Amino acid sequence: MMAGRMSLRQWTGWFGLTVVLVLATAVAVWRGDILRAGLDPQVPFQTYEPPPAPDYGDPTAWALRDARGPDTGPAAVFFVHSTTYNGGRGWNGPIGDASAEGWLKRVVLPNYAAPFARAGEVSAPRYRQGSLYTRLTLRDDAREARAFAWRDIDAAFEAWVARHPEGPIVLAGVEQGGDLVERLVRERVADEPALRARLVAVYLMDVVVAADGLSPRVPACAGRADVGCIVAWSPVSEGNDGAGRRRLRRALVWDDRGRLVDLGGRAALCVNPVTGSTDTAPVAARLHQGATNATGLEWGVRPALMAREIATQCRDGLLRHTEPTMESFRETGSWADRRKSRPYNLFYGDIEADVQARMRVWEAQQAA
Repeated sequence: MMAGRMSLRQWTGWFGLTVVLVLATAVAVWRGDILRAGLDPQVPFQTYEPPPAPDYGDPTAWALRDARGPDTGPAAVFFVHSTTYNGGRGWNGPIGDASAEGWLKRVVLPNYAAPFARAGEVSAPRYRQGSLYTRLTLRDDAREARAFAWRDIDAAFEAWVARHPEGPIVLAGVEQGGDLVERLVRERVADEPALRARLVAVYLMDVVVAADGLSPRVPACAGRADVGCIVAWSPVSEGNDGAGRRRLRRALVWDDRGRLVDLGGRAALCVNPVTGSTDTAPVAARLHQGATNATGLEWGVRPALMAREIATQCRDGLLRHTEPTMESFRETGSWADRRKSRPYNLFYGDIEADVQARMRVWEAQQAA
């Protein structure tokens, strides 16, 4: 009897252990799907009530409003930030969400807006951004939520132009912000001669852009002597071919009706930020002007740059690059954080150099 009871206990123990292992394996395999499902608002976008619209006449509607740094140049810079709102309750993020605001100020602005501070005063609107979930699914609801954010950027740009009626301008955006800036160029800048004449360059960082979708009036930058053009790239680490294929397969681009549609088989645009050109030849690491992890730095504090670290090449519409080995370029944070723009900038120094070079060309043209 004792032996039988011991066998029963052992059997029960092994059964329990097996259940735990099966559940742990299931969580490991489907963890991403489980977490993604937790961000789904579970309501059709058509019946969803978005958060209240910001008033861009109010300074609090801007994360940066004509922010200056050391040696600020004469340009006015309009910067649209990337995804900072995870979602869960809404398709679009409310203005002032504490977690989203923290990521914006701590990570996005010092890494992606600050490279433009030497060009001029930087303004970055808060807006009802599409949630992180809208970047993780191709559902029509998600496309509509991302397109909805355009309303705020359009209104913010109008208010910004009214404050800056003359002088050189630079437009920049990262990830979803870059998508919105690309539409801004198509619908508000390309057909406005006065704005085009003021345009130094447009920077679309971590964005897939259809090469044949650009306005001929605001083309891709073929080299650093060009102004009034677009510098766009979507980075994928060298050797990560699967990620590259997935990025192009899942890429959404604007059509002429303001809808986000599949890229399909169209070619994507790649302008190498290290050279500022569309040249597809490999670019050696010795030409790289500086990566940095500026997370947590206050505005106006220029980070230390690590140059000659990253080899690059525009290939098949993507910016292929080697990865730095330093600890400060390791991705950390939650599952959701690791699906946002990287908390460091591999091309901070290159962007600085590029915009400075184009500013000199633009100013020389005005003086001629």
